[in-house]
Amino acid sequence: MMKIAVCDDDENILGETLELLKQYEKLPLSVDAYSSGEALLASGKRYDILLLDIDMEGLNGIETARRIREADKEVKLIYVTNYSDYTIFAFGVHAFAYLLKPLRAEELFAQLDEAFAYGLAGPEPELEFVAKEGIVRVVPSRILCFEYLGRQVLLYTTEQVWHLKRQITELAREMEGYGFAMPHKSFVVNLYAVQRIHGYEITLTDGRTIPLSQKKSAGFRRALNEYLAGERGQAAWKS
Repeated sequence: MMKIAVCDDDENILGETLELLKQYEKLPLSVDAYSSGEALLASGKRYDILLLDIDMEGLNGIETARRIREADKEVKLIYVTNYSDYTIFAFGVHAFAYLLKPLRAEELFAQLDEAFAYGLAGPEPELEFVAKEGIVRVVPSRILCFEYLGRQVLLYTTEQVWHLKRQITELAREMEGYGFAMPHKSFVVNLYAVQRIHGYEITLTDGRTIPLSQKKSAGFRRALNEYLAGERGQAAWKS
């Protein structure tokens, strides 16, 4: 799945860009929207592609990109602007492309296609599970977590819940290679889905909270840190 952030302080253009991205069909997209460079930096998230407005109030797109580049050398920066003469200021942050407003679907999609062709994101493997409801085939990024409950394992995806007859420890071993870790004896969590850790509680991207046991805390935090370093271009972007 390609992870994209759109950053523009014009709410109308921001909305139009999001609508265009919904029409892209060649690869699943995970898209977040930000109305300022400050908000993008504060998110601490890593993306495959950034669609950045250059002329923004407060922190402009060039300075935003410079700060992001301090932590992430791989993200593809695509500038979206009204002013073609701004491009000279972006060379220092290795922009991937420039698009002029108003955005046209064919031009935007061509840049996404090119980014994909550069090996930015490949197709995810499809995993298969035998559930009470039938055979489940799902890519790892769609899985939020597994929970052992009532002598069965619940598989929570972004769409629904499935009931598996499996051992939770066995699943933990199998899923480790896909970026999953065990924060508690009854849970296996997708590190990609971790939004925050506060004390001994983990919040996932769907708002679900997962307990973090004291015994497993150090190991889980280490696994998350290693995942962030390897998959998200070092940790959070700081101003």
